[in-house]
Amino acid sequence: MKRILVVEDEPDMQSGIKDNLEFEGYEVETASDGKEGLSKILNQSFDLVLLDVMLPHLSGFDVCKKVRHENNDTPIIFLTAKGEEIDKVIGLESGGDDYLTKPFSLRELLARVKAVLRRTDKQSTSNPNTSITIGRLTVDFNTYTASIQGEAIKMTSKEFEILQYLLKHKNATISRDSLLDNVWGYDFQPTARTIDNFILKLRQKIEDNPNDPQIIITVHGMGYRMVFH
Repeated sequence: MKRILVVEDEPDMQSGIKDNLEFEGYEVETASDGKEGLSKILNQSFDLVLLDVMLPHLSGFDVCKKVRHENNDTPIIFLTAKGEEIDKVIGLESGGDDYLTKPFSLRELLARVKAVLRRTDKQSTSNPNTSITIGRLTVDFNTYTASIQGEAIKMTSKEFEILQYLLKHKNATISRDSLLDNVWGYDFQPTARTIDNFILKLRQKIEDNPNDPQIIITVHGMGYRMVFH
């Protein structure tokens, strides 16, 4: 049975989400503020976290950043009343896997939950021989670990997924829309900055000179191409 943590300070919203998830067969734990949510994420095992952004004591964005700082890659879906593009970008760049704006329908929530869990299951059953060196970076897509010249480094789950998608389509030009559709798995229309920032972070890890990239190339007006043999 999949375990889901719901971090939500509004009692009616929290109980409503909990009841519906349990009806769908999930085991559900709850937390009512950021500090409690962070403690439970770091000290218990969950398959997914539904994380409100506007929380007492510690915001959802800060919770997510602290979780990722501890190399905890538990999937996180942000729940928030905010719908501005910049908030979505901040949520995704802080390490979130998805973003759901209130008010949302139960059907949409369940669809997002199932989509994220499905992607996680695919990653956990992937080929164990998945260690590969790309430029300066060595990554293992099975364990989601990475190193540069033997020294372990931290990478977000989205950095791994974008890198894996580019590698799968190496030497082909991939549009930003294609990356969003296939990595995040739903119709999210970002600013160009969302993908560009992820690419910049990857280049800083991979390229000898990130300002003159030789592996992840920008194809102007189209997207990106990974040159890899």
